[in-house]
Parts: sequence; structure tokens; C-alpha cells
Amino acid sequence: MNLLFIGGTGIISAACAQEAIRQGHRLTLFTRGQSARPAPPEAEVVLGDAHDASAIDALLARASFDAVVNWIVFSPAQIADDIARYRDRIRQYVFISSASAYQTPPARLPVTESTPLRNPAWLYSQAKIACEDRLVRAFREEGFPMTIVRPSHTYDRTLLPMRGGWTVVDRMRRGRPVIVHGDGTSLWTLTHHADFARAFVPLLGHPAALGEAIQITSDEALSWNQIVELVAAAAGATPELVHVPSALIAAYDPDWGASLLGDKAHSMVFDNSKVKGLVPGWRATIPFWQGAREIVGWYEADPARQRVDPAFDALLERILAGYRRAWPT
Repeated sequence: MNLLFIGGTGIISAACAQEAIRQGHRLTLFTRGQSARPAPPEAEVVLGDAHDASAIDALLARASFDAVVNWIVFSPAQIADDIARYRDRIRQYVFISSASAYQTPPARLPVTESTPLRNPAWLYSQAKIACEDRLVRAFREEGFPMTIVRPSHTYDRTLLPMRGGWTVVDRMRRGRPVIVHGDGTSLWTLTHHADFARAFVPLLGHPAALGEAIQITSDEALSWNQIVELVAAAAGATPELVHVPSALIAAYDPDWGASLLGDKAHSMVFDNSKVKGLVPGWRATIPFWQGAREIVGWYEADPARQRVDPAFDALLERILAGYRRAWPT
């Protein structure tokens, strides 16, 4: 197939670009060219801003595509523009939504594609829900050939799962306490981007994927205590975990709090039967203990990557001090 990725050099999309080439597709990336992740040499790279409608229209005027994946849509207005742009010009339009759009907290586990979409705590998720609603309406009313894909927490070797990134690893190695939200026992699902890509690319051009919402995640569910401990083990550290209520974290950092109360504070375990039915033989094969070693190894390969954020480090100290005042030992 002839594929167009709007974006294509992010954590998830870069792996999908590599996988698309590996599976023999022709791939064009429309990107600003500012990512540290290189595009596959076999792909055509068109430099441009995804918000520049004239630049995308110029590309579409000279080339035709079977499927378009827009990796960087975050508002229903952008969706409306894409429906107008690609209507009657492509066989499939893929929107990258988010598993954070699901009912929060979920009434039942595991989460499936039929779990209601409702997130009262996080504007990011609410916008993704609005995007999905607009696409579903276009499919129902005019047959717009859309597919919705919902990733959960997907990572590559550059992305530590904890807020603050390497600053938290540095604290572990210095023997400083690190914060784990809640009591650390809520279950979370981390998906390696290579596992995601192997499920995603076969959905492109798949007739049974049209009109559908499909989640792609690992089947491995870990507590946040386990996640932090696996990172610590990969870094050769013994962590001191301090469990801080998510609402207290939100009082000190509303953005961090929204990502917790609207997503990470709640157990999220997924049933991937749907994607496994569409992509026979697929399953996620990379456990997070392996992923954690890959991440720490990437950071350790270049000292310049081991950046400590003094402002975030100070924020952690303020939260810890506030927690101890509220719950003295």
C-alpha cells in the first residue's frame, strides 16, 4: 500500500514507520523534521507543519494514498478538517485516540473497546472523546472510512514511565525517597512501541477495521510499586518509596495531578481479544523488566541524556514535606 503518516517520528509512530517499511509498504512522512528519532531511509520525508493546510493539500495534489494515519490530532476541529480533506480521496483514515478516554475509573475490568468513554478529570482525554464522536458520526452518516486506535501507556527506550524521568532515577541512586501515587498497588499496563507497531501496521488496509475502535496494549499488568522497583533494579538502586495521595500531588502540581486522577491512579487492565482477532498470531512479547533495562541502558550510553531537573527535584521535596506535615510518622 501507499501510506501517509502525518507525523511519524514520535515514540509510537517511529516504530510503526519502521514496521510499515519492513512489511513492504511505501511510506511518506509529513513531518517538521525536528525529532531525534530518524525516519526510515526507505521512506519519503516531506518537511512541513501539520497545521499548514496548504502544504498538506499540495502533497495530496501530487500523490495518492491508500491510508492516512494522523498521529497528531487532538481536537474535534482538526478532525473536521481532516474529514473534509480526505473525504473520497483515501480508503482508510486512522485516528490515534487514547485509552485514557475510557470511563475513569472503569466500572469493570478488564477494559474492552465497549467500555464507555468518559473521563471527567482530564481535558486531554475529553478532547480525544470528542474527536472519536465526530469520526463515528462521519462514518455513520456518510461512510467516511475511519479507524480509531487506542494506545495506552506506550514507551520506547527514551521514555521512563515515572513523572520526572531521569530525575527520579538519580534520586534512587542518591538514596533519596521517590514518590509513588496512591498506595502503589493500582495496576498499570506498559506497552513497548515495537509490540504496538506489529499489531498496528496490519490494521492498515484491513477492511474489517473500518468503522471500528481498536485498543492495542500489552497483556502484562504491573502495580506502580512493581514498575518503580523494576526501573530501580535496572539502575542498580534500592528505592525508598513514599506513597502520596494523588489528590495531594494535584494540589502541588495540577498538570501532574490531572494525569493521575484522569488516568494513572486507576487500575487499567485490557482485554486485547479484538486486535488479536484482526491480527492473528499477534501478542505483546516484551515484558517491562526487559524494557526497563533497555531504557536505563540508553540513558547510560550517553551522560548527556542523564539530565536532572532541579525544579522537579525541588517539587518532589515540597510534596514530601507537605505529606509529612499532613501524615506525620
